[in-house]
Amino acid sequence: MIELNAAEIAAITGGQLIGPAAQTPGLVVTSATTDSRDAVQGSLFIAKPGENSDGHLFVGAAFARGAMLALVERPVADDAGALYPGVMVPDVVLAMGTLAAEIVRRLREHGELTVIGITGSAGKTTTKDLLAGVLAEAGPTVAPVGSYNGEVGLPLTVFTAGYGTRYLVMEMGATRIGNIRYLAEMVKPDIGVVLFVGSAHAGEFGGVDNIAVAKGELVEALPAGGTAILNADDIRVAAMAKRTQAPVLYFTSSPEEAHGAKNAVRALDARTDAEGRPVFTLLLPDGSRHEIRSGLIGAHHTANLLAAAAAAYAAGIPGEQIAAGLSGRAAASRWRMERTDRADGVTVINDAYNANPESMRAALRTLAELGRERRTWAVLGEMLELGEDAVTEHDAIGRYAVRLNISKLIVVGTGARAMHTGAVMEGSWGEESTFVETVEDAERILAESLAPGDLVLFKSSNGAALRFLGDRIALTPVPPSAATDPASAPARTEGTGGENL
Repeated sequence: MIELNAAEIAAITGGQLIGPAAQTPGLVVTSATTDSRDAVQGSLFIAKPGENSDGHLFVGAAFARGAMLALVERPVADDAGALYPGVMVPDVVLAMGTLAAEIVRRLREHGELTVIGITGSAGKTTTKDLLAGVLAEAGPTVAPVGSYNGEVGLPLTVFTAGYGTRYLVMEMGATRIGNIRYLAEMVKPDIGVVLFVGSAHAGEFGGVDNIAVAKGELVEALPAGGTAILNADDIRVAAMAKRTQAPVLYFTSSPEEAHGAKNAVRALDARTDAEGRPVFTLLLPDGSRHEIRSGLIGAHHTANLLAAAAAAYAAGIPGEQIAAGLSGRAAASRWRMERTDRADGVTVINDAYNANPESMRAALRTLAELGRERRTWAVLGEMLELGEDAVTEHDAIGRYAVRLNISKLIVVGTGARAMHTGAVMEGSWGEESTFVETVEDAERILAESLAPGDLVLFKSSNGAALRFLGDRIALTPVPPSAATDPASAPARTEGTGGENL
C-alpha cells in the first residue's frame, strides 16, 4: 500500500479524525486489512460490519498486533476508556471504495499502470490467475487473492498495490445490476474482459437477460482508448460490442471462416490430451501462431485461456511470452478442478468452490472424458441462487449425468434432491444414483465403496461445503496394502494454491 497519513485518509473519505489521530494527523499507515489477525505494524484496520460479526469488536485486537489507525463508523475505546486513533465515516465499505479510487488515481499519476477488469458468470478467478501469471513476467503485477471480487475485495486488492505496480488485475463479481458499474468507476479499467453470461445468480438478478445487463457494465465503463475483450462464442457477450466506445477484441474457438468475429484471438484444433488438459494452437490478430498445452483440467478452460491471452495481447505482451506464460500453468486458486491422485489409484477432482448449471455440465463432461475406462463418481451438491428455476435446473443435471454414463451419482442435501429425481426419471437404476441428506452420509458411502482406480468429482456451490469433503477424501490415509505401488509417493495434488475461503 502507498503511504497515507491519517489526515489524508480523512480528507479522501470525508471522515473525522478521532482519538489520538486528531492530535497526530500525520500518523502514517502502510497497509490495510479487514481482519484483525492480519494486522501488522503500520496497518490501517478497517472495522467492517459483517453478517455474522462486527469489525468494531476487533479494533483492540488489531492494535495489539501493530495497527496504527482504524477506519470506523463509531468511536472505539480500550478497557481504560481511551479512544483508539481512527477516522470515523458514515459507511466503512463506501469509504474503502473512495480510498481505493484515490489510490488508483495516484498510481496512474506516478507511473505507468494498466488496469484490467474481468467479469463473467464463471471462470473469473481462473482467468484472473492465468492473466496475472503472464503479466507478472512483464512487470510488477497485483491481482486478488482467491475470489476477492466485490465491494470489499476490490479495494483490499488495490490496497496491496504500490507505486511500482505495472499491472492491476481486477476480478469483478455482481449480485445485482449496478454492482460492476460501481467497481468499474472505482478502478477505471483500461481493458475489460467479459467471459460469458450464464445462469449463476439468476434468482437474484431476475433472469439471465438482467445478468447480461450487469456484466456489460464493465465494457460501458471503458475509455475510447481502452479495449473490450468479448467472447464471440456467447451471443449475449458478443452483443456487448454495441455497448462500449472502446475497440473490441474477440476471443473464440471457431475458425475464421466459420465465424463472423473480426479482430479475434482464436483457438485452432482445440482438444484435450489424455489427462483432460486443453491443447490448441493460439492464433493472434497479428497472424502469429503459438502452441498451448495447458496445465488446467477440462475443455471448458479453453475459453479462459483465450480470454487471458486476449487481455495480455491487448496489454502489449508479445505472443511468444503469452504462450510461454499460459502453457503448463495450472490453477493457482483452490478447488478449481483440483486433481489429487491417491497412492491407491483413486483420483479426486475437487471443483466444489462454486457451481451453476453451465459449470456443472462442464465438470461432468470432463469426468466422463477422463473416466472412459474407470469407474466414475459424481458427488454433487446444491447450485445456489437459481431462483424459480432451481428445481428444473437440478433435475436437468441429474439427467445429464445419466446421459454421460457416470457410474455413480451421490446427491447431497435437500436443495439438490431434484438431481437424484432427474437421474431416476432418466433411467438410473439400482444404486447408480443415491440421495443423502448430509455431507457425513456421503463421506460414509465413499469411505466404504471407493476402490482403486475410481475417479471421483466433487462439485457444488460454495455454501454446500463439498470442497471440504473433497479435501478429506483426497487426503484419506491409504493402507500400504491398498496402494497400487507400495513404493509410490504420497498423494499428489495438482493445481493447488493458497487457501481461498
